[in-house]
Amino acid sequence: MPISESLKVWQDHRNAELTSPDSWLGLIGLFWLQPGINPVGSDANAIVRLPCGPAVLGYLFWGDGTLLWRPEHGEPQALATDRSGTPTIVDFENLSFFVVDREGQLAVRLRDRNWANRRNVLPLSYFAFDPAWIVEANWLAIEPPLVMEVPNVSGELKPVTVVSRAVVDIAGDRTSWLPMWVGKEEVCFVFRDRTSGKDSYGAGRFLKVPAAVDGKIWLDFNRAYNPPCAFTSFATCPLPPPENWLPFAVPAGERKWQDHP
Repeated sequence: MPISESLKVWQDHRNAELTSPDSWLGLIGLFWLQPGINPVGSDANAIVRLPCGPAVLGYLFWGDGTLLWRPEHGEPQALATDRSGTPTIVDFENLSFFVVDREGQLAVRLRDRNWANRRNVLPLSYFAFDPAWIVEANWLAIEPPLVMEVPNVSGELKPVTVVSRAVVDIAGDRTSWLPMWVGKEEVCFVFRDRTSGKDSYGAGRFLKVPAAVDGKIWLDFNRAYNPPCAFTSFATCPLPPPENWLPFAVPAGERKWQDHP
């Protein structure tokens, strides 16, 4: 069956993200900050080590709930992390960095915006579109709410409170899905299936779907996609909870990405 126009647009957007200057493929470092003064530069003792540039580009000050960037040359600047939205980006030549907040621990992600000049990248590939993998599930309340400890690829645990679940019969199996997060307009799931590690990314895939309406939620597996950690070791992706380890294959959505430096 021909792919739908909206799905083609979504796939094209995914490929554009992969090849953009801000792609996950451009990340070249992840540096965990310490409370206090954190030197940034090419010096071997810098907390945030740059591959080029001055020995000390500046300092990141973290303490008392504030984060301040004080460059060697220029005005100090308060930085926002990604905790509440888009983080502040600091640029230096072809490099840029920003700060992420992971349960109160701060880390700098360093990006080379010219990465594409040195790499040939294969586009993302997808299973054939199959309308059979667009399924309706019941959206049921969990009482009392469930608190699950979600591991990430770094081995850390994050508590996630779950108040609803999606229940659906697929391939003869009744599955009960726990969302990773629930927003006003979207719900996000992280799952593994029998294609994981073979035809799809081994740690699992993400699936974002529209929020439930009248106790029903639609799961379109044709839009299942690879998490950031499929493209870089400098991401901290959540892993699927055991409830979302599916006992059957889901041949829909993004396939395993093949690196091609």
